[in-house]
Amino acid sequence: MPLSTRAALFWDLVLGVLGTLAFLIDLGADLWAASQYVLSGRYLWAALVLALLGLASVALQFFSWIWLRSDPHGLHTSQPPGQCLALLHLLQLGYLYRCVQGLQQGLLVWRQEAPSQFDLAYADFLSLDISMLRLFETFLETTPQLTLVLAIVLQRGSAEYYQWVSICTSFVGISWALLDYHRALRTCLPSTPRLGLGTSVIYFLWNLLLLWPRVLVVALFSALFPRYVVLHFLGLWLVLLFWVWLQGTDFMPDPCSEWLYRATVATILYFSWFNVAEGPTRGRATIHLVFLLSDSLLMVVTWVTHVAWLPSGSLLQMLLPGAGICFLLGLALRLVYYCWLHPSCHWEPDRVDGAWGLRSLEERPLPQNRRMAQLAQNFFPKAKDAPALLRKGEVNGVL
Repeated sequence: MPLSTRAALFWDLVLGVLGTLAFLIDLGADLWAASQYVLSGRYLWAALVLALLGLASVALQFFSWIWLRSDPHGLHTSQPPGQCLALLHLLQLGYLYRCVQGLQQGLLVWRQEAPSQFDLAYADFLSLDISMLRLFETFLETTPQLTLVLAIVLQRGSAEYYQWVSICTSFVGISWALLDYHRALRTCLPSTPRLGLGTSVIYFLWNLLLLWPRVLVVALFSALFPRYVVLHFLGLWLVLLFWVWLQGTDFMPDPCSEWLYRATVATILYFSWFNVAEGPTRGRATIHLVFLLSDSLLMVVTWVTHVAWLPSGSLLQMLLPGAGICFLLGLALRLVYYCWLHPSCHWEPDRVDGAWGLRSLEERPLPQNRRMAQLAQNFFPKAKDAPALLRKGEVNGVL
């Protein structure tokens, strides 16, 4: 095996370990915060933390189980029997099982002197599913948990040490999940090299800088009107769900599970941009940006008219201008990325039309992750000489 290939496999293995550790640390921080709320008599806050954890975990297990059941027969030859696998998901351990399975396959490939094409393709197949599940967990649990903690801090006017730990781990986990998802999508490209260090830094920063203002204003609204934030979320979520349905998504294997995917995407869109349809997306991305920006500005105006209701008014007078600066910087970095660093490619039908793709040198069909390949085709534009050209300046991707 060439030294560069071995180094790339080792780096992927390290990233997998770090991603799993980040998930466990974030989970531990949330459980620690919930226990502290119980010990201090704040049972409602503890219940909200545990409810968000539970709902996100159940959704994650459903996605994992449905995908495993829809994968080609004989693909996962080393996995436990069906009943054991169902029990793992019932015990909310399906995602962790997938992480362990992906690390085992990555270690197997890295230790081989000349790994087969099938082993390499299967390692990519597993890592792509893990990255997608990590992204879902980020917006179903980590981002709402961060919003909740910030709302509690804004209400009280101060933060406990365990809340600072939760805030820091949440921000790192969110940005890491977005970066890992982008790296995973690039593995689906036919000929584009993997994400470099400079591109990774820019992609990491603009995601962090654009997400922070949105989370802050939602937390601010939650602190001011805790009884109405659920209505606000449901109202916007239903509009976004309808918008996703209009785009005709076809990600899951059956219509019922497709609605679970659409509901999850609508939750992501409440905080950030997520492209789910092929073709030019500049118009859709602009509409979504204006929609979220208008909603955020309305919530800021609400704070201005009710500033005396919160004990953290002076803190907010510093945070909100900082959030505005972060938004402008993030928008500038996003434009830099899509103007100079976002790749285009030639898409081959065999790469996206099925779970089994090309054949290896041993005449064994190679696994192709159709789910993620389809999203990658939406995310990255076609090359200029490919059909269905994007107009200059089109934007695709996850914000």
